[in-house]
Amino acid sequence: MGTENDSPIDRLWNEYGSVFHDFDDMTLARWMAQTLGQLEGRVWRLSHPLVGVYRLAAQQAHQRQIWLKRLASPPSAYPEADCCRAPLLPLLTRDVLESGLVCQHCLATAVPFADIPKQLHKDVRAWADEYATVHAVAHWDDRQRKSAGDYDRAYEEAASAAEALLASAGQHMLPKFLEFYPVTIWEDQDECLEVRPEDISFQ
Repeated sequence: MGTENDSPIDRLWNEYGSVFHDFDDMTLARWMAQTLGQLEGRVWRLSHPLVGVYRLAAQQAHQRQIWLKRLASPPSAYPEADCCRAPLLPLLTRDVLESGLVCQHCLATAVPFADIPKQLHKDVRAWADEYATVHAVAHWDDRQRKSAGDYDRAYEEAASAAEALLASAGQHMLPKFLEFYPVTIWEDQDECLEVRPEDISFQ
């Protein structure tokens, strides 16, 4: 049930997710196991409808401890996440250096940065450091904005740079993760810079 503080989009997603309230535990477990099979082996945008629907189901499953009940077996490629013992479904965000890869079942850190395979560290750190510099423009204080001269232009340039960095992560960096994880999801927006999923193109 949404609260009066929820945004309209939050209330809409709560409405979408209500269908899973009516699933019994076995049906929900089987639906999730089957969907994990469809997700396997690919890099997915966080905004993708299939990922969005799975995340809604995952919220219900976490509350009802579906995976702990062992009612259905996930595809064998998925290891168990240390954070909540659900199948590992990691999300890469711009905060990866601090938050690691985020679990899509319990929203805790599924894989701390230190535990990400060493072969990926250099690329991930370089990307995250560059992105942090770009993202910081959205949070400049008055002194920094004045020193920039034309802040609106600096903001637009930062938004364009963020779009390019997010596209680069999804197209070039994240496919390397599939050597170590059954699937990887990446955050394809930046609300602070007003970057939306539809702004990010691989072309």
